[in-house]
Amino acid sequence: MKNWLLAGWPLVLLLGACGNNDTPSKSYVSIPSLIEEQVAHIDTSLYAITRYDYRGTDTIPFDTIYIPREKFREEAQAFLSIPDLSQPSLAKQFTEESRYDELMKKVIISYFPTDKKNATLQKEELHILPDLAEGDKVTTILASKVINDRNGLQQEELLWLMNESFSIMRIQQRPGQPAEIITTKVSWN
Repeated sequence: MKNWLLAGWPLVLLLGACGNNDTPSKSYVSIPSLIEEQVAHIDTSLYAITRYDYRGTDTIPFDTIYIPREKFREEAQAFLSIPDLSQPSLAKQFTEESRYDELMKKVIISYFPTDKKNATLQKEELHILPDLAEGDKVTTILASKVINDRNGLQQEELLWLMNESFSIMRIQQRPGQPAEIITTKVSWN
């Protein structure tokens, strides 16, 4: 009987090790780091930075402002406050999907919350232009945030075109009132 018990221990240890459900930590791209690089570059540049504000679906801006370099970080704050999914504690709350879009000739990496109903951040997305000679380049960053509570619906659609511009579309609908849409575009190059 003792021999049987002693012979069974390696099997028990092996099964215990195989049954260990520790999953390797997810390794996602840090979108705030990419935005921070762009902001740092613009902070030290001589670009003319212009902000255009649009109301509703108008194609003519109702307001145009020249932004000093020192204020650019404030304008880009919606992007800088995007959760950093490269942090393991946040990465656990998201899933990653990647695909190659033949029409755009780009790789698209999308991050979605595992609990979509309770998450404010609904999506983060990167568009990457594959380039074997010079290395892959991120060309576009998209993010979508939604807050739906007793005060109504608040939604932000964020679009960052690397080395070019960014846009923020804010949609707000209070109970019993029509939706208000304000789009802000900031360009610098």
